[in-house]
Amino acid sequence: MGAFVRIMASVKTALGSRARPAAANHHEAPVPPRVASAAQSAELISSFARELEAVGGHFAGALMAEELPARAVELADQTGVLSIAIGASVSFDAEALANSLEQHGREIIRCGPAGDDQRRAAIERIARADLGIVEADCAIASTGTIVVAATAARPSALTLLPPALLAIVRVDRLAPDAAAAISALGAETIAHHRVVFITGPSRTADIEKLIVVGVHGPKQLHVILLWPKDV
Repeated sequence: MGAFVRIMASVKTALGSRARPAAANHHEAPVPPRVASAAQSAELISSFARELEAVGGHFAGALMAEELPARAVELADQTGVLSIAIGASVSFDAEALANSLEQHGREIIRCGPAGDDQRRAAIERIARADLGIVEADCAIASTGTIVVAATAARPSALTLLPPALLAIVRVDRLAPDAAAAISALGAETIAHHRVVFITGPSRTADIEKLIVVGVHGPKQLHVILLWPKDV
């Protein structure tokens, strides 16, 4: 716990410091951190896949970037989704992915920076999507958790509103535990972005102590791990 406490102390310090200007606060995409080396990746992938499936998620494979469009189309066919909202990405070509899905008959909702007057309309469009696709900043192998820092072009609505979510994360951003993930994100990202930790499909036991899936977020969670060319 010592490392975790030190990390959270640094976050608290960042939160207490002078905030960035509003224009830069939510619109700049944080650079996703590299966490794992190639030598560590195989063990972390195995652990992550096991834990993700244990909490009700679906591990959709570890792929090269060029395999991603075909796998996304296959997943869309398997789940029967017709409309898909896609956020911005720095690790794969989101536009190429969107075009491939469009060519296979899917309606695509592209997310981008929006002013306050446009944000409500954008959220309403995302809410109508059957599937949200988002790049995760990192993932936690020990719990099967994905971590996403929201930006204007990758809004938190993507991870909350569509009934299904596909998260894509580079294999070298698999962290062994929560402390390592928080450390990799850094105090600045945590202080200035809405960060969500997602462990399996949304579920609650508030209603008569019965587990209900999909109340606070997606009913389905799919994760693809991406092998980048530079790993």
